[in-house]
Amino acid sequence: MRVIDVDLNSAVGRRVRTLRQVRGFSLSGLAAAAGIGKGSLSELEAGTRNPTLGTLYALAGPLEVPISALLGEELGTSIEAGGLSHQLIDVHRTDQSVRETFRVEGGPDAVRRSPAHGPGVREHIVVTHGRMRAGIVGAEQEAGIGEVLSWVSDAPHSYQVVEAPLEAILVILTPISR
Repeated sequence: MRVIDVDLNSAVGRRVRTLRQVRGFSLSGLAAAAGIGKGSLSELEAGTRNPTLGTLYALAGPLEVPISALLGEELGTSIEAGGLSHQLIDVHRTDQSVRETFRVEGGPDAVRRSPAHGPGVREHIVVTHGRMRAGIVGAEQEAGIGEVLSWVSDAPHSYQVVEAPLEAILVILTPISR
């Protein structure tokens, strides 16, 4: 995974540190809850480590925030992982949830595995070009142009390009815990 803008790494680190402190986590506590190394988390917070998409999702779960809370909500922010590019095209907040919309593109052999998100997080992906398999690991389904795949993403899940180039719209709905 690559975060496109180096300055974004520093901003992500500041957001993670602030959310960790607001949520009452120690550095060790959040690292353990997210299943990542304490040193990696420290470097990420300092802005000296390029965060992976998997690490950001692993942190978003225990922090109980959508990934855009870590990346920032600047439209056009792009991240790449496993040969798939995700560009943030919309964020909408209500009292009950956050809806993040990404444009997804992928080439041949692109595969990305995502860790579990928080409770009640749902994903919907509409294929606009090509073909893909996606969903909870072991229960993935295939979709082509105009078809929609949906799942609760509280378990590891994956995305795989079956027919390239792939273009799709991914909508992630994260309930706001109170």
